[in-house]
Amino acid sequence: MAEAALPDGVSEWDLRLSDPIYFKSSLLSVATAAERGPVKDNPLLFLGLTIGLGLLGGLLYIIPKFRGKPGIKHDHIYHSQLTKGLNLGWRSVFLAVATLGIIGYGVRYMASDWFWPGVTVVVALLIIGLVLFAEHSWRNRPARAADPAGLSAYLGILAGTYLIGFYILLYWAPEHVTAWITMVNPVKQGLFGGMASQWFLYGLLYTLIILVMGVRMLAKYRHNRYQVVRTFSVMFFQLAFAFLIPEILGALNKPQQDLKNIWPLDYDFFFSWQLEEFQSAGALGTFMLVWGIFLVIVGVPLMVHLVGKRWYCSWVCGCGGLAETMGDPWRQLSDKSLRAWKFERWIIHGVLVAAIGMTALTLYSYFTGADSLLGFQTWKVQKWYGFLIGAGFAGVVGTGFYPLMGNRVWCRFGCPLAAYLGLVQRFQSRFRITTNGGQCISCGNCSTYCEMGIDVRAYAQKGQDIVRASCVGCGVCAAVCPRGVLRLENSSVDAGYRTVPERVIHVSEEEGAYLKF
Repeated sequence: MAEAALPDGVSEWDLRLSDPIYFKSSLLSVATAAERGPVKDNPLLFLGLTIGLGLLGGLLYIIPKFRGKPGIKHDHIYHSQLTKGLNLGWRSVFLAVATLGIIGYGVRYMASDWFWPGVTVVVALLIIGLVLFAEHSWRNRPARAADPAGLSAYLGILAGTYLIGFYILLYWAPEHVTAWITMVNPVKQGLFGGMASQWFLYGLLYTLIILVMGVRMLAKYRHNRYQVVRTFSVMFFQLAFAFLIPEILGALNKPQQDLKNIWPLDYDFFFSWQLEEFQSAGALGTFMLVWGIFLVIVGVPLMVHLVGKRWYCSWVCGCGGLAETMGDPWRQLSDKSLRAWKFERWIIHGVLVAAIGMTALTLYSYFTGADSLLGFQTWKVQKWYGFLIGAGFAGVVGTGFYPLMGNRVWCRFGCPLAAYLGLVQRFQSRFRITTNGGQCISCGNCSTYCEMGIDVRAYAQKGQDIVRASCVGCGVCAAVCPRGVLRLENSSVDAGYRTVPERVIHVSEEEGAYLKF
């Protein structure tokens, strides 16, 4: 792809030195090389005293849970200061501050370019207006199963603040975590060779957390075979496909591609540097490119048609794996209100449209050599999307808000791949959750434990099958149902219209009793 000419009087270093990305990467390298102290001298010791003891403590707390009787116990989840959540007002405050902070920093990240931060603000205000004013929902307080009074769950706030701070440091100030990177250097060098980076640190922590908290999932849901198999699946795919295989490929000087990561979640798959890396890797790179395109065009629609989006979101995806394991203690905090569902639809499909537009612009630039289209510069669109969606939404808010808004904030409101999967599931999938309304005792366990904010009980009471675009098929609603009301099934019968009507028994003298759809 042809390089764009620099303006008169502007050198390459003028651009590089004004780019926070280049500056931060250079600063990290300098800080890492200049590091001195006990961690540098004894990295394995400090690795064991921090991450090692943390993992050991977690397992010592989790393993005794296998001794108790199997089954779901609420354990005062709405009374604990770690898991009771926040009321609507405080959730809105935390979300607004985080969003405005990310967009504000985005101005600096874009080298004082206000255009895309401004576009984001306008779009956000438009969505808020559509939901609150056009839908007239601003007049009513949305109903919610648990809405604690006052500023509650202070331990949850501390946990969320810690997670948010970690992601901010990881993405935008990694020079402050050089000691953590130094600690994992022996692991990197011993297993794969080379020096550890912030991303190796992140991948290692991510994998270890899913493995340890996966043991907790096995203890909690061991009464349900589906949950046990599903948990082993996400643990395997994270360890093998997301961590070990990419690191091995990197050690062999091959593209470090996560073969289960699919566009548009893998938003930079069609970036020029990525395509060139595939082409330079020979047959293996060609396979990775063809495999990625095949998954998008054939794999996703076919698999979702057969078994629903659960094959990816609940069995394979790393984001879903972290949400299901580390985020499980906060799954009940997902907002079940109609207002939240309206925001969900506008935001997640908006992100999908943005991902498609950015990719179309990227491919146009790659094949034509032009660096812009209709005045939109490709590199700026890519940079802003990566900052706002890839880092801010998926990381800072998506994970940092587990203790504040539930464990599937990213999957529910922001993941463009989840939106794509959901559209196929809503209209073409054989997957459904069937309900037996006659057996429902309205205990509310299903709605409480639904991490995607679906009021499952409302469907069950009406005897209506559940095929929501957002449903990830985790099956926890069925696992916690004391009456066996809910079943995860696949069927091609009435797939085109089964979610529209309700199943109602009609009785008349002329036709007798019959089931009407």
